[in-house]
Amino acid sequence: MGDAIGQMLASAVGIAISPLPLIAVILMLATPKGRGNGLAFTAGWVLSLAALVTVIVVAGSGADASRGDEGPATWTLWLRLALGVLFLFMGVRQWKGRPREGRTSEPPAWMKAIDRFTPAKAAGLAAALAVANPKNLVLAVGGAVSIASSTASTGGKTVAAALMILIASLCTLLPLAVYLFGGARSAKVLAEWKAWMAAHNAAIMTTVLVVLGAKYVGDAISGLTT
Repeated sequence: MGDAIGQMLASAVGIAISPLPLIAVILMLATPKGRGNGLAFTAGWVLSLAALVTVIVVAGSGADASRGDEGPATWTLWLRLALGVLFLFMGVRQWKGRPREGRTSEPPAWMKAIDRFTPAKAAGLAAALAVANPKNLVLAVGGAVSIASSTASTGGKTVAAALMILIASLCTLLPLAVYLFGGARSAKVLAEWKAWMAAHNAAIMTTVLVVLGAKYVGDAISGLTT
């Protein structure tokens, strides 16, 4: 089980520190329907991510992603190599597309209409950000494949998948917890989080993608050459 947890941890943390879902849930919590929309968004995020991770882990385990004590199957190493290269490409693209100094990027259209969202729309947006956003999708696939190709037992993989979903959902669970239990200071704390994440969005995601890309490529090359 330790192998499965260790392999997926970097991907789970990468999803957890993604600025976009955190900013989205904080914006929703600040609207008149904040409690209902915030709960719906968080539920939509967790359930969508859980469905994606479960499908990949089950499919990968059924496709003999692991060779037991010999390590991951060759096809999973090639997949990790491809994902690693994709991470590096996305990291470079993220950095090149960052707003220049003194400029701010145009917010997505859904941010401008977020105060008119219903719980159903909030849950739908969460699902889109969790499994349709390219960055989070690739991170989730990479982490789930790492679990499937580990040497852990079925029970160990189940625990690792549950931990991955929990860690990757902290970007929505933590703001919701602050809103529900933080009292009068919650609005100030969430506003500070949102401002910091928005200001450092490009740097955060570039660092995450490049570090994960280097790790995936290195692990894949090491496995393919032994």
